[in-house]
Amino acid sequence: MSWVSLSVEVESDQAERLSDSLLEHGALSVEVTDASAGTERETPLFGEGEASQTCWSRNRVRALFDSSANAASAMDEACRVAGVPIPVAWQSETVRDQDWVRLTQQQFGPIAISQRLWIVPSWCEPPAKDALVVRLDPGLAFGTGAHATTWQCLRWLEAQLRPGESVLDYGCGSGVLAIAAAKLGAGRVAATDIDPAALQAAGSNARDNAVAIDVRAPACLQHERFDVVVANILANPLKLLAPVLAHHTRTGGRVVLAGILETQAASVRSAFVEWFDLTAVYPLEGWIGLAGPRIRAT
Repeated sequence: MSWVSLSVEVESDQAERLSDSLLEHGALSVEVTDASAGTERETPLFGEGEASQTCWSRNRVRALFDSSANAASAMDEACRVAGVPIPVAWQSETVRDQDWVRLTQQQFGPIAISQRLWIVPSWCEPPAKDALVVRLDPGLAFGTGAHATTWQCLRWLEAQLRPGESVLDYGCGSGVLAIAAAKLGAGRVAATDIDPAALQAAGSNARDNAVAIDVRAPACLQHERFDVVVANILANPLKLLAPVLAHHTRTGGRVVLAGILETQAASVRSAFVEWFDLTAVYPLEGWIGLAGPRIRAT
């Protein structure tokens, strides 16, 4: 079995309209990427609401069709309905059937957080007998350990978490931080997220790792305080959540924040200065972590 992939470059105000129209005209899937990806003009988008930009100035829209479909005709009609100029020729390629499970597995191997701590997919053997292993497969919920911000939080937990301390993973995603905290010797560990899929994934991953984590919606934890609160989200949500995260951190406890670009560190620190004395930790790939104690009760 095979599929046909057709792609075209469009302006930023055309990408969403064309994507919707392609799906309405039989495309099995549509992908929008930076048309300048891989060049010096490549532009990162972090999608946290700092600006209205949701596409690049030039976008590559790629649609996948069943090989039996008249893909070129569908693309032409989709452009017409979306009000996008029909290109003279589409960039076309045939996508052959593959063992997609095996192909995906080949892309995700063990991730070294440190010499001791590793994130290891279920289909891989631990790198060493004495390694501290968090078993985690890529899934719908964010957080496999591969991203710089997850690494920053995990490095902090390994280096700074004290045995028996209580930990809250706020915005837990896959639950990787909560699971690692439990394996690193934390006492009570809780994980929370506004996404029900994340709560389900965190609970499932905790069971797979044979650790006890209290997975609950944020409203169910509103009166509880912890020794350590870890939040790997993004800068703008972190700033809005500053009072909430302070509320969940006991006086003298510590907060660990990630998902922050180095250029955003000062504004995030300002949002937390009423309660915390934050310092930068583990800069990596343009991202910076912030961590520090809660020094004020109000």
